[in-house]
Amino acid sequence: MNAAFRFDDWETPAQDSPATDTTVDAGNPPKTAVDRNMPATPSLAPINAADKRIVNGKADINQLAPFKYPWAWEFFLKANRNHWTPLEISMAQDVHDYHHKLSLAERHVFENVLAYLTTSDILAMRNIGLAVMEKMSAPELQIYQARQVYEEALHTWTYQHCIESIGLDQQEIYNRYRVVPEIHGKIALANRRLERVMRADFDLTDRANLHEFALSYFFFAVIFEGCWFYNGFTPIFALQRRGLMKGAAEQLQYIMRDEVLHCAFGIRVVRELLKEENLTIDPQALRQLWDEAEAAEHAYAGYILRDPILGYNADLHVQQFRFIANRRARQVGVDEPFPGAENVLPWLDEQANLRKEKNFFETRVTEYQTGGALAWD
Repeated sequence: MNAAFRFDDWETPAQDSPATDTTVDAGNPPKTAVDRNMPATPSLAPINAADKRIVNGKADINQLAPFKYPWAWEFFLKANRNHWTPLEISMAQDVHDYHHKLSLAERHVFENVLAYLTTSDILAMRNIGLAVMEKMSAPELQIYQARQVYEEALHTWTYQHCIESIGLDQQEIYNRYRVVPEIHGKIALANRRLERVMRADFDLTDRANLHEFALSYFFFAVIFEGCWFYNGFTPIFALQRRGLMKGAAEQLQYIMRDEVLHCAFGIRVVRELLKEENLTIDPQALRQLWDEAEAAEHAYAGYILRDPILGYNADLHVQQFRFIANRRARQVGVDEPFPGAENVLPWLDEQANLRKEKNFFETRVTEYQTGGALAWD
């Protein structure tokens, strides 16, 4: 019989405790939790917040305030005001749309966007938790990144919720990043760019390693999150504009709002790190990074949009990647990688935004006060 779980099941009853010898030996008094004869632990000198650094800091990693990077704490507070879960959004219409309205080409797009995103957010979660957060030496930076780790897990839950709601084959969808070369290419590039800096023994006091860390974090924050994620949601938003898969698209709008903060935080960290360490990312290394990212995005677009859908195609996808890449480069303060790239999807920023009215009696109100924070410039 399965008895109801009780909190006090975790406590050991006194009568079940092993017998204790209470005999006192005059020559050997009983040991206590604190041996008063032991010398006191020497105290430590107070630290100065000015000694904090993004990496290689000299301050106490456990001492949050006073802040040296108050903007990082503001990111944490804002992220918590953005709290949501995928269960707040109905997927009922999407089930009908997928099975009765989407064309084969549209199903192909929808499934493969989910297949890419499911793996990407887990990769992001691991990179923050195992590589970036562990190497940041100011606690206000780590605290925001702890929230970011949670949000990447939340995003993965959201994709899984969409997959389950629609009834897709989970094993087949999750394996696509392994068996589809064009999806695997993006994940493989990310793993290669992030692999070395994820090691716990990666010494950031070495200037060559510090440069590699800056380049890897640039890739992660600016390209992986700021370009690939932002551009990656666009095919689903293209369906949403035509009244299709609106539940899944709204889920992605909430994810996009989180990614706004992730990218903005990452860009701020990159700029502060380069300034603090008097470091310049090698332009040739940066050029190679952009070229690799564009080639992977071009191959990916060619696969997911091998058959164009109404209002969207592979060429538009790649052109928009270049436009967003230029925007991110300007925000960091480096040269635009694709001069002259045009905004071929002027509706994207507005489509990604959560500024819209909802009928209070038809759906739960989930537009928070920071829902309009999608200001990328």
